[in-house]
Parts: sequence; C-alpha cells; structure tokens
Amino acid sequence: MTTPLPAPATRRWWVLAVLCLSVLLVSIDNTIVNVALPTISRELSASTSDLQWVVDGYTLAFAALLLLGGALGDRFGRRRLLQAGLVAFALTSALASLATSTEQLIAGRAAMGVAAAAVYPATLALLVTVFTDRRERATALGVWSAVTGLSVAIGPVTGGLLLEHFSWGSVFLVNLPIAAVALVAGRLLVPESRGARAHRFDLTGAAASVLGIGLLVWTTIEAPGHGWGSAATLGGYAVAALAIGGFVVHELRTEEPLLDVRLFRDPRVSVGSGAIALAFFSLFGFIFMITQYFQSVRGYGTLTAGLATLPFATVIGVTAPLAIVAMRAVGTKLVVAAGLVTMVAGFAVAAGTTLESGYWGRIVIAMVLMAAGLGLVTSPATEAVMGALRGDQAGAGSAVNDTVREVGGTLGVAVVGSVLSTVYAPAVVDGLTAAGAPPQAADSAADSVFAGLAVAGQLPGDAVTAVQQSFLDGVVAGSWVCAAASAIGAVVVLAFLPAQHRVAEPEPTPEGSAVVR
Repeated sequence: MTTPLPAPATRRWWVLAVLCLSVLLVSIDNTIVNVALPTISRELSASTSDLQWVVDGYTLAFAALLLLGGALGDRFGRRRLLQAGLVAFALTSALASLATSTEQLIAGRAAMGVAAAAVYPATLALLVTVFTDRRERATALGVWSAVTGLSVAIGPVTGGLLLEHFSWGSVFLVNLPIAAVALVAGRLLVPESRGARAHRFDLTGAAASVLGIGLLVWTTIEAPGHGWGSAATLGGYAVAALAIGGFVVHELRTEEPLLDVRLFRDPRVSVGSGAIALAFFSLFGFIFMITQYFQSVRGYGTLTAGLATLPFATVIGVTAPLAIVAMRAVGTKLVVAAGLVTMVAGFAVAAGTTLESGYWGRIVIAMVLMAAGLGLVTSPATEAVMGALRGDQAGAGSAVNDTVREVGGTLGVAVVGSVLSTVYAPAVVDGLTAAGAPPQAADSAADSVFAGLAVAGQLPGDAVTAVQQSFLDGVVAGSWVCAAASAIGAVVVLAFLPAQHRVAEPEPTPEGSAVVR
C-alpha cells in the first residue's frame, strides 16, 4: 500500500509558496482583463457580448477542462502536469497579447484557459498530498484560499497599473516572468505525486462535460441578443441539460469515471462546493459590472478604476485565514452561512447606488461586505470538501472544488452580464432616441455602455446622463441577482451543511496517492 509521505516541515511551507504562486498566476487572469475591457471595447470595437466572451472565453475553457486536468495529473503526475501547464500558459499569454481582433483575443483567452486547467487542480491535489496532518492542512488550505480570493480582487488593480503605462496586451505579458519563477521553483521544491494506479481516460464523460458546460454558458451570454424565449435560447438550454444529465448517468455507470458523482452524496462535498460556486458566481458577476461602472459612470481612468477595487483584496486577505480559526471555534456551517449572508448585505447595499453615490460611502461599504463574506466562505467550504475525502481522492476532490469555483464564476459573468445587457439595451435606446439620436446610432449604443457614451458625446443636453443611468439600472438589476444567488446559498448551507468537520481521518485505500521524491 502506498500512502502520501509528508515533506520535511520547512520544505512543506516552501512547497505551499510555490503552489500559491502558481494558483495566483492562473486565478488572477479571471479578473485582470476586466479593467482593460473599456480599452478593448474602443480599440477592437467590441460589443458587451464580445466583452463577456473575452472574460468567459478563458473561464469557460478553464472550467470545462478542470475535470480532465485533474485526471491527467493523477495519471501522469501532478507536478509534471503543473509544469507543462505553466509553460503552455506563458506561451498562450504571449499569443493573446498579439491579438488584433476580438475573435483572435477570445481564441487566445480560450487557449490560456486550457493551460490553466492543467495548473489549477494540480496545486490543490499537491497541497493535500504534502500536508497530511489535518490541522496543518486546514491552515495550508486557508492560505491557498486566501491567495485564490486575493487573486480575484487584485486582478483589476494589477491591470490598472499596467494600463497606466502600457497597452492592453500588457495584462497578458505580465504572466511570462511569473510563470518562469513558478516553473523553476516548482522544479526545485515540489515533489512529484500521482495516483498509485493508472485509470483509463473517460473520454465520453469528458466530452459530455465540455459540451454541457460550454452550451450552458454560450446560451446564457447570447440570450439577450437572441431573446430569452427564442428557439436558439430554449434549444441551447435543452441540449445543455441533456448533456449534463447524460454526463451524470454515464459517470454513475462507468467503472472508471472522470468524476465520481457519488461523492456528492456527502453533504460536505455537495453543499460545500455549492457554496463556493454561488459565492464566486456572485463575485465574478459583480466585478464584471463594477470595473465598467468605475470607468463609464464615475469617469475613472484605468489605474484609478483598478485601485478602486483594493478593498476587495485588503479585506479578503484578512478574513480568509481568520475564517479557519472561526471554523474551529463555531463550526463550518455557521461560518460559511455568515459569509454568504454578509455577501447578500454587500450586494443589497450596491443595489441602492445612484448616480450621486460617492465612492467613499455606499460603494466601499458594499465591496468590504462582499470581500469579507467571500473570505468567510472559501476557506471553510474548501476544507469541508477536501476534508470529506480520502487521500487517494485528492485529485477528484480538487477537481470538484476547482470546477464548481470556475463554473460558478463563468456563469456569474454570463448571467449577470446578460441581465445587465437586457436592462441596459432598451433603456439606452429609448433615452438616446428621446435626446435626438438617429435610430441607427441609438441602436448601436445598445452594444455596450462605451458605445453609448460615444453616441451621447455627439448629442446636446443630458444624453450622457441618460446612458449612465441606463447602465446603472443594469448594475442595480445585476446586483440583486448576485444577492439572490448568495441568499439561496446561505439557506442551503444552514439547512444541509454539517456543523463540524469530521473527527477522524478515513483510512487510505490500497490505491492511495503516491508521492515520488
């Protein structure tokens, strides 16, 4: 029987540092591009749907391939896959920086997502195999979760700093030196780890999961253009549901599934992962809106818009590690539920924003509440998922945790972005038409708020205000969607998530993970 071997005490924490740097690299690209969206919209003539795909092209490929990435790591070695993913991520980042059209940029972002799907699950699976002591592992997971949360928040800040001095392609080129450091440090410090028994690939399961997730996101993003009740929208959702349902049935029947869906019978896995998905659904959706709001409504430059999101990073960095301490004191259920309720409060505060609202008031309060809530959710919920599994299930557990996080964030941008477009488009057309804009110009303004501002700038009177108010109406509607998603998560957590972590470690199986020195 082979079981995980603990690394020397000092080396374990250096390994964690390398894993956190790697996860920071791929996680930050979820949001670093957001602050560049106005620039991309102007320079590449991108519509709101195009901008959603610039964000979701990355997260969709990332989310859809995470399960496969975890399986490849179990089979060929998690460090090996991590290293290969880092190389591919650097190369695809360079390609994305050279894009001259939205189609090329979206393709480049999707390629980056494929590489990220190799990196992300390997970091969590390696963490679990290196930290075998439950208390140490909980602390390590708290740090890992804090870095993941921080990466989401500091993405716009980093993007703003880069765009102040360089072109929008710099938000991708910055990945190259970070990848190089992570690659060298990983080779020197991180031990190899793989499943003790090689499993054959579940190609049918992989195809069904990619089809189901891909169609679900594509249909949601394109729904405002096609119409929510159109044949394309209803048909897309129907095929996505069939693909996801077929995936579940296939995984239950096959002897070596891509994902053992029976893991979700344990409420720590199902409810814990659901809480993570809804938290990131809400946060990613809101960040997609707020970075555009800062530039289109408040008139901030790219650097100021990025710096305006600093409350996210600061508060998450403080609360995520403290959440593990709170979890040990009062239990997982109360901490995760409190986090989701705090996020609800943040989105509700944001939904009351008006054109006259100041940054140092309602907006900062809203962001602090959201960030504090996310910090309380991620570490305990991740520990609930990973703590429910045996050591030999590290790959499956990391795949579940990572996939729900990315699918939640991807759907957040898709759903909230679509709600924003659904509210903004007719309102801005009516507002600009009333201000004297020709019908064709008013219709073109519906593509994005930046297109709307370009049209309004050629009109007299309050045309600019009409565009900003139309966009803000969409932000308010999107904020209520985020609040509803977080509230649903809080109710489910209170009803079904076990109050405490399990007491004893389950026995490893003969197929436990092997760590190779």
